[in-house]
Amino acid sequence: MRAPRHPRTTRTRTAFRGLRAPRAAALGGLAALLAASLTACALPTTTGGSAPGSARLTADLAGYPSSLDPGLQYDTDSYSVYRNIFDQLLHRDPKTNKPIPWLATHWRRTNPTTWVFTLRDDVRFSDGSRLTAADAAFSVQRILDPKFGSQQYANFSAIASATGHGDTLILTTKYPSPTLLTYLTTLSVVPEAYVKKVGNDRFNVRPMGSGPYSFVSAIPGSQVVLKRNESYWGAEPPIRRVTFRAVPSPASRVADLTSGKADIADGMTPDTAIQMKSASNLKVLSAPTERVSYLAFNTIKGGPTDDPRVRRAISLAIDYKALISALEQGYGKRVNSVLTPLAVGYPEQLSPYTYDPKKARGLIKQAGAAGKTVVMATSPTYDPQIVQVIQANIQDAGLKVSIVNSDQATYLKKVQSPSHDWGSIRFGQWSCSCLDADGVAYPLFRSGTVWSSYHNPDFDALVDQARRTIDPVARDRLYAKAYGILDKDTPGVGLFQIYSIYGANKRLLWHPDAQQSFYVADMRFTS
Repeated sequence: MRAPRHPRTTRTRTAFRGLRAPRAAALGGLAALLAASLTACALPTTTGGSAPGSARLTADLAGYPSSLDPGLQYDTDSYSVYRNIFDQLLHRDPKTNKPIPWLATHWRRTNPTTWVFTLRDDVRFSDGSRLTAADAAFSVQRILDPKFGSQQYANFSAIASATGHGDTLILTTKYPSPTLLTYLTTLSVVPEAYVKKVGNDRFNVRPMGSGPYSFVSAIPGSQVVLKRNESYWGAEPPIRRVTFRAVPSPASRVADLTSGKADIADGMTPDTAIQMKSASNLKVLSAPTERVSYLAFNTIKGGPTDDPRVRRAISLAIDYKALISALEQGYGKRVNSVLTPLAVGYPEQLSPYTYDPKKARGLIKQAGAAGKTVVMATSPTYDPQIVQVIQANIQDAGLKVSIVNSDQATYLKKVQSPSHDWGSIRFGQWSCSCLDADGVAYPLFRSGTVWSSYHNPDFDALVDQARRTIDPVARDRLYAKAYGILDKDTPGVGLFQIYSIYGANKRLLWHPDAQQSFYVADMRFTS
C-alpha cells in the first residue's frame, strides 16, 4: 500500500459514562447531587474560548496523562496527548477501520513471519533530525525490553526482532501473526538518539516526536501545552496551539465549555449531554466505540473473590438493564463478555449477563462470604456514579464494598503490580485500539500479563493459539472456547459497550468514530 503525500484522517477517543442509580433511593440521591452541580455550572453562554482564526484550542480531559512516553501507558488521558506529539507507523481508515499507510508508505510479507515496511523519507523530528527505520525498530525494541517495563508488551510480544536500515523496517514475528498490522496502528515512533541521550525519565518529562504538535510545557497534575510543529511532513494543522487541562469533574467541564474556557471536553456523561444540547454555543459529539466498561476480579489475592461462587454472585447482582437504559440514556449497549461487538472474535454464542439478585445472595451465603468486605479499586478518571451504583448492587447481595479511589497513575501502578495486592474488584474501561479479541482477552486475563490476576492453563492455551492462527474462522472458534471459559470462571464482567460523549464549541469541526485517538490536527474552527 502507498500513502498520499499529505494524508489526513479523522480519529476519535472514547469517553466515560455517568450513571443514575438503578434503584429509587440511589437514583434520587445521585440525581439530586448531579442536578445541583449542573445548575451551579449553568453559566450564561458566551462565544467559544477560541474564536475562528485564533488557532488556539483548550481541551478538558477527565484526568492528567499518566505518561507522555508513548512506549509506556496507553490509557486514554495519556494517548489523547502523546499521539499528537508522535507519529504512528500506521493509521486506521475511519470508515473501514482497516490499517492504512502513515509513516510506512507500503509493506509486504516476504514469508509467513517476515514483514518489510518502507517508511517515508521526508519525516523529521521536531529538533530537525531525520526519522528513519532505525527509530521505528528502536520503538519496538524498547517496548519488548523487559527492563523497560512497558504496559504495551502483550500487544507486541508476537514480534521476535525489529531491524531498521535507512527507510526499510523489517519485523520478524515468532509465528504467523494475524494482528501485527492492527497493533502497528498504535506504535508511536520515538527518536532513538534523543531517548538515549536524555534517558527514559527525562524523555517522559520532555517528549519529542515527529507528529503535528511539539511539546511546550507541562504542569504535572494540571495541564500540558503543545504547539504546532512547523516542520511537520503532513498537512498543516489548522490549530496552532493546544492546551490539555485535567478537569476531573464532569460538571466543571460543562462549566468550562459553557463559559468558553474550553473548546472541547471528553468524558461527558449522558446527563451533561442533555444540558449541553440546550446551550446555544455547544454541541454534543458521540459515536459507539470499541471500548468496554467492565469489572475485573482478583482471583489470586482477592480475599472473597478468590472463590468463583463469589465472582458469579457479583455478576448476577448487577442490574445491567437499568445500568444501560436508565443510566446510559442511549449512550451504551449490552455486551455478553468483556468485549464489544466491534471486535473480531466477539463470542456471539454467549447469552447476555443475567440479573438475579436472589441467586446472587444464595451464592454469597453458600460461599460463606455474607458480610465480608471486598475492596473495589477505581480512579477519578472513571465516573464515580457508576462505581457507587455497582457498589450498591453488590451490597444488596450481601457483601460489603470498600471503594479505594486513587489518581489514575497510582491506580494503574497498583493493578499492574506483580504482587496482586490491589484489592478484590477493579472498575475499568478498556480499549486496545485494535478491534480484536486478542487485545482484550490476552492482556486482561492471560496468566503473567501485567493486567491479569487470573490463571487458567486451558484459557491461556486457547488465546496463545488464537494469536498464532491466521484463518479467521478458526480464530473465531478459539475465542468462542476461550470466552466460554471466562463465562464459567468469571474473572471479569462486561458491563456495556461505551459510546463516546464529547462536549464542544459549536464552531469546532471534528467527527469522533470507533477509535480511541484524539487527533487535534483533524480539528478546525468554522469562520
